[in-house]
Amino acid sequence: MAEVKLHRAWTSAFCYRVIWALKLKGIAYDYIEEDLSNKSALLLKHNPVHKKVPVLVHDEKSVCESIVILEYIEEMWPQNPLMPNDPYDRALAHFWIKFAEDRVCFRTLANAVQDQENTMKEILEMLKTVEEHGLGEKKFFHGDKIGLVDIAFASIVYWLQIIEDVAGVKLFKSHKFTCLHAWFEKFKRVPEIEENLPNWGELLVFFKRRREKLVASSSLH
Repeated sequence: MAEVKLHRAWTSAFCYRVIWALKLKGIAYDYIEEDLSNKSALLLKHNPVHKKVPVLVHDEKSVCESIVILEYIEEMWPQNPLMPNDPYDRALAHFWIKFAEDRVCFRTLANAVQDQENTMKEILEMLKTVEEHGLGEKKFFHGDKIGLVDIAFASIVYWLQIIEDVAGVKLFKSHKFTCLHAWFEKFKRVPEIEENLPNWGELLVFFKRRREKLVASSSLH
């Protein structure tokens, strides 16, 4: 079997996208935990352009950016497909994956600290759009089977709930987004996902400390 390695940071939502896809595909891999404040020579070698995680290394060839990596995994290992076969359904899947990427307005905590009102508004608009037009009454975005669109949005929702706790706000309300809540609960119960979710408490502590530093830094300006 070809050697697969994943450069990751345990706090990164984008890294967990790759982890979930590899687990759903049944692909064995080794991971290299990166300290993003002191990036390794290997990370800089494999991602000299953006110098960030995740990076998938397969047969010493590196693939960067989480969505690009997901597409690579899907094409390289066709077992347990994570994209629909029908061309139109695939096009829709690509549309919603791009939507997820374009609307990740809480990519960093700095957004929520520096412009909380607009950040909250953008998140609510994104959730409403996905609830009404993307998911509907389906079990998963592709129908009855988990896929890449689910992975893309689930990473957003999981980290959003962490940021909600950190910021002391509640946007992802079950009575307001009933379909998304039902979908996310189903997603988390898929064994390959449930066994590979990040530790909630550890993430919460990490992001609370980051927010405190950001607040302290912004108050000095």
